Amino acid sequence: MTKPIARAAALCLSFLMVASAVAQKPVRIPRLGYKAPDFTLNTLDEKPLTLSQLTADSSVVLVVLRGYPGYQCPICTMQVADLRKHSQEFSDLNAKVVLVYPGPAENLGERAGEFLKGRELPENFSLVSDPGYKFTEAYGLRWDAPRETAYPSTFVIDRQGTIRYAKSSKTHGGRAKTKDLLKALPGAE
Repeated sequence: MTKPIARAAALCLSFLMVASAVAQKPVRIPRLGYKAPDFTLNTLDEKPLTLSQLTADSSVVLVVLRGYPGYQCPICTMQVADLRKHSQEFSDLNAKVVLVYPGPAENLGERAGEFLKGRELPENFSLVSDPGYKFTEAYGLRWDAPRETAYPSTFVIDRQGTIRYAKSSKTHGGRAKTKDLLKALPGAE
């Protein structure tokens, strides 16, 4: 084989290896109009919660929190407090609110309990943990940097499992507004 042909063959092989690796790796954040990937996560009392089971009966507002990046995120705390204030409006629109608390598996349940600070969640709210970031990575929301966990994100998912609203922030702020979530729910005026 001549040198130019050998070099071209090696270059093609390198390109194919890189393309193959890239083809296996991409994870995309779920987008508006697409079906939300199903998942099962456990509540703090170890009860499994499955998205497809929830959407069989109601719409779902899925809120991915930052979890515990070395402290309880004050912006997450404010966001959840605002959502809780509007729990009756979510209920009136037949919506469940699922809060996902991601983090390393060790002590995650304890940290998630600390996040609630002993306060009860409204009946139509659930807090689930994402040990080892499996859900967060599957949804393309892992913020893999020092003292980070997940990109704060919110999705409104209808009873068919279709995403009607999606917002993901690449910063600690830039969160979904409760009024926008309520407007995105089926039945909202």
